[in-house]
Amino acid sequence: MTKLRIAFVHPDLGIGGAERLVIDAAVGLQKKGHAVEIFTSHHDKNHCFVESADGTLKVEVFGDFLPRSIFGRGHIVFAILRSLYLAWILCWNAWVYERTFDIYFVDQISASIPLLRCTGQQILFYCHYPDQLLTKRESVLKFLYRIPMDMIEEYTTKMADVLVVNSKFTASVFRKTFKSIERMPKVLYPGINIDSYNVKIDSLDPSIQPLKTSKTVLLSINRFERKKTIGIAIQAFARLRNQLNNEAKNSNLLLVIAGGYDSRITENVNYLKELQSLSTELHLPYFTFDSSTDSEPNIAPLKDSACVWFLPSFNETQRAYLLQTSTCLIYTPRGEHFGITPVEAMCVGTPVIAIGGDGAGPTESILHKKTGYLVSADPGETEVIGFATAMRTVVEMSAAEREEMGRNAKERVKSRFSSEVFVDRLDRIVRHLGGELGVMETVKSKKSKIKDPADFEDEELSSELEIEGIKTFMSLVLTLFFSGILMIIGTGIMLYSKNKTDS
Repeated sequence: MTKLRIAFVHPDLGIGGAERLVIDAAVGLQKKGHAVEIFTSHHDKNHCFVESADGTLKVEVFGDFLPRSIFGRGHIVFAILRSLYLAWILCWNAWVYERTFDIYFVDQISASIPLLRCTGQQILFYCHYPDQLLTKRESVLKFLYRIPMDMIEEYTTKMADVLVVNSKFTASVFRKTFKSIERMPKVLYPGINIDSYNVKIDSLDPSIQPLKTSKTVLLSINRFERKKTIGIAIQAFARLRNQLNNEAKNSNLLLVIAGGYDSRITENVNYLKELQSLSTELHLPYFTFDSSTDSEPNIAPLKDSACVWFLPSFNETQRAYLLQTSTCLIYTPRGEHFGITPVEAMCVGTPVIAIGGDGAGPTESILHKKTGYLVSADPGETEVIGFATAMRTVVEMSAAEREEMGRNAKERVKSRFSSEVFVDRLDRIVRHLGGELGVMETVKSKKSKIKDPADFEDEELSSELEIEGIKTFMSLVLTLFFSGILMIIGTGIMLYSKNKTDS
């Protein structure tokens, strides 16, 4: 088989579901014999997945000197600028040094696609979710500012040779959002390495010693972002304790809230404080792990008296330990695109409780009452009650019932969400995109009537996209220029209004 040169272009190689997918895809394709490199605008070896730091994957960083925002504003503008700088470096290397790739795997930010088209190579865009649906438009200025950003996203996404999404739910949202894109994106579920999750944890590992407890652990794993609605887990936990109304049972319950946390990101810092305040308001003593508490000798009494633990950021060993030893996973995001964390929990036989009435990603991975529970999607009190009821059901399960649910969960992951399934399908996509699969393979697929992610559109599309890509890139530059001016004006107005109010 032909070995392809594949470049992954990702904005920030930190710790998150999108980053996990990129790492798994890159490692999987590398094992398939392809030459893989990852290009990113930011990579902190102390805050990333191990494969990107231990030499397994080659990672290069360009553009980290560029700001992320100005006075906390214009994040998308600077994200696009950083993306364009990264793409420009790749183009420069292709033109001047003839360091080219057969395929560019782009995700999250599509703005770089028109520029990458200038390399003359194939582009695969993996859409985790339309960015324009992830932002709030609290003011008229923000609304106006987002109009060109949304246009850029839709127009540049269209420039990719192949469009791939992470779930049927995302595919439906994609079609409703990007109305000018007539092509139906391919669905490629993220996969996980089953063996790596079922590995035995070293009980003497220093990093897991602070996490050991005899209590019944209910686990939440999410980035510390408001859209993850982690507060639902805290409210449901408080309601569960009220339902049980038993001091002995309540004292044996522990809610662990862990997730990606970056002190550079204002929302992470503020949201953690909000969750801590919510715990206090609901009379739930909490304990927060950080670098300073790890070195304090008298933290044991503080931990033992708390019924909520906050673990901002954690290593892979701690993550695996928590997933394996917890009674269930509480997954609270609404309208989640796919959600890899529930799959990780099911992989080790841990039941999952998630929102199910919205038809989002978890409804495609979790089987209600077989691998976990899907609760009402109604915001507010009903949702909290649903989570609390499901949490009580799992807590009061017999060992045999929990084991059966765990077996169902493991089998579900093995058959549909393993890394082998994911990589095999992705490998087929890139080989087809790279031109290896010929007419006979296509005919064979049609005869067998098997729907495969590698059933692509006409090859004439690529040359048309190259012409459109150049035009789009020029429009993109102008749009960014005017959006930048709008952002600066908006920031100035905001600062002026604040100073006037303070005075």
